[in-house]
Amino acid sequence: MKLFKNRTVLGIFCIAVSLIICFVITPLVNAGLSKKVTIVRFNQQVNEGEEITRNMVDEVEVGNHNLPENVIRSIADVEGKYLTATVYAGDYIFTDKISDEPAAENKYLYSLNGEKQAMSITINTFAEGLSGKLKSGDIVSVIAPDYLGSGETIIPVELKYVEVIAVTAKSGYDANTGEKLSEEEEKELPSTVTILVRPEQSKLLARLEAEGEIHLSLVFRGDADKASEFIKAQDQVLDEIKAAEEEALQEDGATEEDGQPVMNADSQETTEEEETTTDGEE
Repeated sequence: MKLFKNRTVLGIFCIAVSLIICFVITPLVNAGLSKKVTIVRFNQQVNEGEEITRNMVDEVEVGNHNLPENVIRSIADVEGKYLTATVYAGDYIFTDKISDEPAAENKYLYSLNGEKQAMSITINTFAEGLSGKLKSGDIVSVIAPDYLGSGETIIPVELKYVEVIAVTAKSGYDANTGEKLSEEEEKELPSTVTILVRPEQSKLLARLEAEGEIHLSLVFRGDADKASEFIKAQDQVLDEIKAAEEEALQEDGATEEDGQPVMNADSQETTEEEETTTDGEE
C-alpha cells in the first residue's frame, strides 16, 4: 500500500487505467452498440388472423443494442403463419404475435380446398338452430317446411347430412368455438350457422332460405371418423343424382340427333291448337 502513496506511481497507474478505458473498453462497447443484426419488419398493415406472406415483410439491418430476444430474424420463420394481433408498417415481428394455426374463429376458412364451399344460413328463431347448442363438427339435417311451395315438410335428399363448421353471433364473432369464456364475457346467441356443402347443395340452400324457413336437426356429434361416414354417404347420393342428370341429358341429346326432339307440354298444347284451328277452317 506504500507504493500507492507515491504520487508518481499513482499518477502512472491512473494514466494506465485511462488508456485502457479509452483504447480497449470504449472501442469494445462501441463495437457492441454499432453491431448490426437482421430482423423481420412489416411493410404494411396486416390485420389479426391473416396469413403472413413474403410480400408483407422485409428483412432489414438494425442495431443490436436493446433489441428484444423474441424478435424474428428470418422471413422463413414467419411465412405461412398467422397473426394473433394487428400490426402496422414498420412494426417488428415477435414470436408472441404469430401462431402456426389461424384463430379459432376463422380456422375453418383455411381448410377449404375448392371441392366444397362454406355457406351460412340465417337462424330466424332460437329453435331453428337447435337452441344454440350446435357447434363445429356436428352433422345436421336440413328440414324444409313447405318445400319449394309444395306444402310438404321434408328433408331434401341432397341435404340429409351436412357438416357444421361455425356458429356465428350477430356481432360477427363465432359463438361456439369451444374456447372458454372469462367471467366478464357473456355467451352470445347464434344468428347464422355456416355449413360445408357442395355447389349443388349451396344452390338448393339459397333457394330454400329465399322461399321459406329452414330448420336444422342434429344427427351426430362425436368422433370425427364416424362423422365422415355420414358425409361420405351424402356425397354418394349427390354423385348418383348428378350421374342420373347427366344420363338424362345425354338421352335427350341422342333423341334430338335422331330427329325426334322431346316436346314439352307447352309445345304440345300449341300443336293441338294449330290442328284444331286447321280442322275448323276446313
